Amino acid sequence: MTDRPRSPTIIDVARHAGVSKSVVSRVVSGRGSVGEETRQRVVRAAQELGYVVNASARAMVAHRTYTLGAFVRDAATPFYGHLLTAMQERAAGHGYRVVTATGSGRFEVSDEYRALETLAMLRVEALIVCSGLLPSERILPFAERLPTVVAGRPETHPSITSVYCDEDEGGAALADHLLGLGHREVAVVTVSMRDSVTLGPRTAAMVRRLHERGARVLEIPGAHRETAGAWATEVLGHPGITAVMAPSDRHAVALLEQLRLRGVDVPGDLSVTGYDGIGDLATPLIGLTHWRQPIDVIGSRAVDAVVQLLDGERPPDHHQALAGTLVVGRTTGPPTG
Repeated sequence: MTDRPRSPTIIDVARHAGVSKSVVSRVVSGRGSVGEETRQRVVRAAQELGYVVNASARAMVAHRTYTLGAFVRDAATPFYGHLLTAMQERAAGHGYRVVTATGSGRFEVSDEYRALETLAMLRVEALIVCSGLLPSERILPFAERLPTVVAGRPETHPSITSVYCDEDEGGAALADHLLGLGHREVAVVTVSMRDSVTLGPRTAAMVRRLHERGARVLEIPGAHRETAGAWATEVLGHPGITAVMAPSDRHAVALLEQLRLRGVDVPGDLSVTGYDGIGDLATPLIGLTHWRQPIDVIGSRAVDAVVQLLDGERPPDHHQALAGTLVVGRTTGPPTG
């Protein structure tokens, strides 16, 4: 029977690079001073030998887990799925692993709180919370025990670091786009802050900007996409309405389906806007006009911020509100009536 080849060790890398074991250790851990030329030599040697850092061994030596806990409300949605991927990639670049707990998208606040408790019991070094439901006061107990960053939603609590897209800017920019096309009677599918601290502020910003500029606004409560048929019926019951603003791309697509069933031409009869610009729903095949969130940047900066907190530093911006981008697709146009 042939013995399995032995995995290369840190001693093998040191010998191959012509340096001491302690130098390799400093390069692997990212701690301590090593010249750039020497560091590159060690990296090349490790790659040539196929050396992989033993994370468990590193953790035992340093008395650390090098593990971040991330809770995402619903990994099946494009927003949370892409955010989680961005965080995992960035964490790996910092030398950390990510342990994830996910909800179904229908978790109650108490369920999300228990998920955070579970992550904390796994001895994670820090937490990243990605939920539009969990209120600040339920996150604060964890932030008092562990470095904690809230990612992907507006969060301004002075004790919680956050990274998110500027919802006020996005909602106002979409409203300005419709007003610039000549729409003066607009329906907004609104979401309350109680149901979502992401969708709530953005729909409130849409309504506020429309009112500021003298438009007539029809507000239609609509937290759940399953009620899109009722939204369509409500809008079509007001013949003066020429545009509808949805709180997300998923809401917008659900509305588009219902309008198509009713023979409504978009944008000929009615313009429709979405929000997020992430994943398959951003395809030109659908052609949604929406506000695109910089999801990769949000995920990366959230990890950067939590690593800074772990290193005893305060991130330069305690609350980072990032700018998004208006993407004009084929679901909006000038009113034809």
